[in-house]
Amino acid sequence: MKTPGEVRIIGGQWKRSKLPLAKIADVRPTPDRVRETLFNWLGQDLSGWQCVDAFAGTGALGFEAASRGAASVVMCESNSHCVEAMTKSQAKLGATQIRVQRGDGLALLRQQAPHSLDLVFLDPPYDFPQYDRMLAAAQACIKDSGFVYLEAGKAWSAEALQLLGWQLHKHLKAGAVHAHLLQRAA
Repeated sequence: MKTPGEVRIIGGQWKRSKLPLAKIADVRPTPDRVRETLFNWLGQDLSGWQCVDAFAGTGALGFEAASRGAASVVMCESNSHCVEAMTKSQAKLGATQIRVQRGDGLALLRQQAPHSLDLVFLDPPYDFPQYDRMLAAAQACIKDSGFVYLEAGKAWSAEALQLLGWQLHKHLKAGAVHAHLLQRAA
């Protein structure tokens, strides 16, 4: 059972490792059930994948990807307390494939090489005012065969996503969380 103030990695080489969370009120780790479902959708082996967790928060998604073999995971977060907690967890795990940085997730996406990423995690604050820009920036840097995980406080319709160039591959609602797995529209 996880205790408050930590998140548990659920799969891969660091399975069952517990990572401390920054003690701030507005961080909501992606629930275990949602992460488990997401990585069932993606497959358990992400060997060689290039990933970005643009609004990392706790880093749970990025650490899960690295634990499952991702070659590179950039985790970006604007909150310095979260960055500090993720950096400590990175050191604890010896996770050399992870780069933690403080900054703006949207700006990070815009800096990525075109069609260079296999997986982008988008889990901004639910009141984030720039979802359209964020999804457009992800569209520019994702490979044709790549995926975008979008977590939001509402369900995005397949039609709304199609207008932005995305195909809804999978959707899950768990409590207040709407988890979407997206691919480029054909």
